[in-house]
Amino acid sequence: MDQELERAALVALLRRGDRPWPELTDQVETVGSAREVLDNALDASGQGALFDTEPAVDLESVAAEIAAWEREGMRLVTILDEDYPLYLRLVHQRPPFLFLRGAAVEDDLRVAVVGTRNPTPEGVAHARAIAGGLAERGVTVVSGLAAGIDTAAHGTALAVGGRTVAVIGTGLRRSYPVQNARLQEEIAERGLLVSQFWPDSPPSKASFPMRNAVMSGYSLATVVVEAAYRSGARMQARLALEHGRRVFLMRSLMTHEWAREYAGRPNTTVIDGPDDVFRELGSLVPTTGELTWA
Repeated sequence: MDQELERAALVALLRRGDRPWPELTDQVETVGSAREVLDNALDASGQGALFDTEPAVDLESVAAEIAAWEREGMRLVTILDEDYPLYLRLVHQRPPFLFLRGAAVEDDLRVAVVGTRNPTPEGVAHARAIAGGLAERGVTVVSGLAAGIDTAAHGTALAVGGRTVAVIGTGLRRSYPVQNARLQEEIAERGLLVSQFWPDSPPSKASFPMRNAVMSGYSLATVVVEAAYRSGARMQARLALEHGRRVFLMRSLMTHEWAREYAGRPNTTVIDGPDDVFRELGSLVPTTGELTWA
């Protein structure tokens, strides 16, 4: 029950809306208890405790709401839970919670494959070859469930019987784009959906950059297949480099100034095709290399 009440306290804290979520995440992690932070959420002088100006939070009611989410198939994992993704925990943009739907994916080798919503036929072919080869080698393919490259990556990973994770920019009760609603359900059945937003949250201008930050932190590497300067995929490449993660850029991207600049940074590899990614897999494992692939 203590863990349930900790989750409820974190939800209650975030719903207050009086402080930025990253600030609350830092404090909750530092203190080690969302309930303690909630109990101390008074005005700067602490006078709230004397005058009882705020109604008490009914944590058991919030816990019951969380239980209802879980009965619906949405599992809430908070920054205080042991099963919060390890790699994501290490980046500044880590969200205070995640909603998960589908089969749990251990902290193994995960590679994001991302790109434009309007790809060329060559880009789609590259995305399929990379995602399929990764999945066949036991690597989890991560993408953002957008149209275009993301759809090709998810679909191919499923088609070869591999694992795929969709990090989405809406709540789990939403589907965006609408044409990917069936694919979203298939990933929930055979892979994993990840959202950092309340279940009913709609898509927004801010939600997709936030999604890309989480996708980068969740993955050990990002492969960018095709992307313009003003794109989430380009942003994810930048974030991945900031996170100290490996970035693979298709050589066709070298026509873009941003890609040429990124290519000169440490941890970036320019690739001509899938085999260039596959050769680097062993170097991505941050442990003693217990993972194996065919």
